Amino acid sequence: MKQSAMFLLAALLSIVIPARAFAASADEIMKQSQAAFLYGGADFKARVMMKLIDKGGRERVRELSMIRKNFGEPGVNQKYFIYFHQPADVKGMAFLVNKYPRKDDDRWLFIPALNMVRRIAAQDRRSSFVGSDFTYEDISGRDIEDDNHSIVKDERIGAADCHVIKSAPKGTDTDYGHKLSWIDKSTKLPLKEEYYDKRGELFKVFSADEVKNIKGFPTVTKRSIKNLQSGHSSEAAYIKADYGIGVEDGLFAERYLRQPPAKWVE
Repeated sequence: MKQSAMFLLAALLSIVIPARAFAASADEIMKQSQAAFLYGGADFKARVMMKLIDKGGRERVRELSMIRKNFGEPGVNQKYFIYFHQPADVKGMAFLVNKYPRKDDDRWLFIPALNMVRRIAAQDRRSSFVGSDFTYEDISGRDIEDDNHSIVKDERIGAADCHVIKSAPKGTDTDYGHKLSWIDKSTKLPLKEEYYDKRGELFKVFSADEVKNIKGFPTVTKRSIKNLQSGHSSEAAYIKADYGIGVEDGLFAERYLRQPPAKWVE
């Protein structure tokens, strides 16, 4: 009898435990994805070409340098510095982010035409990043704890086997009701995201259009996002990118927004 009871208990555990583990793993998958997408290496620099494309197909091109550095383990403190090279109407514009776990990030934007440093309020993090379809939050990432995550299904994108994760904001400070993320099981990178408005209608789609291995780090080197309601879309492609280049801590200071060190933005 004891042996039969043990077999029965083992059979029940084989059903219950995997189901619970499956449900509980959504947060961990999103943490792994954010670590791969936003925290690869100790530091990172890229020259970026950004295209803004209206519904008629007309393009505006912006060129910028993006530099980031981790301060601690992935998911902990991180800092970003972004400098615009062209066109003339945004040349010299600079963006600084101090990211913190489980609290609002600090964001500043230097606008050379006004010679003014503007603090970006927490409630503006879902606003357009300099006229693109990317938001300020898209650039530096969203806290995992701000959403409830659940696994919807597994699905392939091309040759990549992906988890599909549903993320529903806990608060009301977003322009969407929920999003679906396709996370590559191998690289942990987000290959696609679908944003649904608060009526449940799809209105914005993100895609990773090119992934390359740079110094051992799988890296999304070209991405795009399209607003299905406005017909406007944006693309961001790395002309060159590198990890572990020894970015100095002092770069991430508000005083450098007006005149950053030339070696980091050349």
